[in-house]
Amino acid sequence: MANPQLVDHLQEIVEGHTAGSPVEPDKLWTNRSPREIADELCEQGSPVCANTVGRLLRDELGLSHRELAKTLPTGASKDREAQFERMLHWRKKFLQKGWPVLSIDTKKKEFLGVYHRRGQAWSEEPGRAWDHDFTSLAMGKVIPYGVYDLAQQEALVMLAQGADTGELAAAAIRRWWHRLGKGRYRKRDPILLIADCGGSNGYRVPLFRERLAWLANELELTFRVSHVPPYCSKYNPIDHRLFCHLTRSLFGLLLRSVDVIRDAFARTTTSTGLRVVVELARRVYKPKIKPQPEFTEDEPTCRDKLLSAYNYVIAPT
Repeated sequence: MANPQLVDHLQEIVEGHTAGSPVEPDKLWTNRSPREIADELCEQGSPVCANTVGRLLRDELGLSHRELAKTLPTGASKDREAQFERMLHWRKKFLQKGWPVLSIDTKKKEFLGVYHRRGQAWSEEPGRAWDHDFTSLAMGKVIPYGVYDLAQQEALVMLAQGADTGELAAAAIRRWWHRLGKGRYRKRDPILLIADCGGSNGYRVPLFRERLAWLANELELTFRVSHVPPYCSKYNPIDHRLFCHLTRSLFGLLLRSVDVIRDAFARTTTSTGLRVVVELARRVYKPKIKPQPEFTEDEPTCRDKLLSAYNYVIAPT
């Protein structure tokens, strides 16, 4: 059994050097190592080793060795709960009917070059990377745009260069349809798109809706779009069902070319059967492209009566 006096001294030290929990300020939270705490206890006349301090922190004070988690939203939306209920309604309905449900988004851009990446790999000797991660050293930039099919646990990732725009989003959906979608789904079935509220496929981006309207006419498809409410992008299914696994596939790699990223993404899989198809964009996407005035003046978007900013239908005209 632990010495009660030693536990009291330990708690005093932790409380005196706490940084404050990022979630609950009144909770104990210290980044001091057991060795540092053990040294201070020795100076106070309570000799103890670092291993014992670690055990007491766990068993007596109920602490664990944790990292900061990026879970606190930077803001709040008054429509959060209502929109999530709306999204869940459409998602359940489409899946029950066997209609496609696609989660779409842009993954973090990857810079080409001899940049250091976390993670380890089997090798004869340590790999060598630049000692500084200056973006000016980059040999190019790759924008991975993902289209994830929730029912099939299957994704198409298009690797593009240039700018992340609404054109790229529509092009990736087109590529998904020709490569994966039309072999599984019927044209007359609508497609549900779950998209973030910002970025190239945001709810305030008219270029995304225009190119989606062009795509609806070209492929004779109907799209129902449901945007994740503001400050909630981490809840887009593609983030935790696809992007985290793509990131894992790049651990320990030197991204010298687009081919390295393509091959790593194509090998990505999970125990539940995730399949990833990777294609390279056939063009460079230019920034600051505006929709045509005719579209903005007479937009064919059919918006829902409930939460119309985030929910709408784009059908062939």
